[in-house]
Amino acid sequence: MIRSVVLTAILVCSGWAGAQQGAMSISPAKTKQYITYVAEEQRLTAGKKGALVLRFQVNEGFHVNSHTPKSELLIPTNIAFQPAAGVTASPVEYPTGTAYSFSFEPNEKLDVYTGSFTVKVPVVVEAGSHTINGVLRYQACDKAACYPPKSLPVQVLVTAK
Repeated sequence: MIRSVVLTAILVCSGWAGAQQGAMSISPAKTKQYITYVAEEQRLTAGKKGALVLRFQVNEGFHVNSHTPKSELLIPTNIAFQPAAGVTASPVEYPTGTAYSFSFEPNEKLDVYTGSFTVKVPVVVEAGSHTINGVLRYQACDKAACYPPKSLPVQVLVTAK
């Protein structure tokens, strides 16, 4: 009797432990992004004013708030870069958005980006190769709702000669 109780306890514990291991090995769900960024190597003249050009693509069926969404309740698209040695950046230049209104509130116009949009970053870069890391923060919406804000990592490779 004791032997069967001990055996049952071992099996229950091993099953429990296996279930715990399985639960611990589950990787977190991949965060859905509504924007795609394709890194393009940038070539600039060393020591001269230039501009990094970053191209983004909003997924079909969605739009994102522009940098100036016309409502305090909406989160503007914003990009922030970490400082990079040999790179002096000026304030980011955002494109003008497009007027958009939801069907359930046609008189309220928002300012959004749809399809592709380009962000420019005026810079002066020292000679050499540089990697600039940043994050694009945005809020995506579809025809029915807006979704929680997202962060998209951005990496820019710059060569200046």
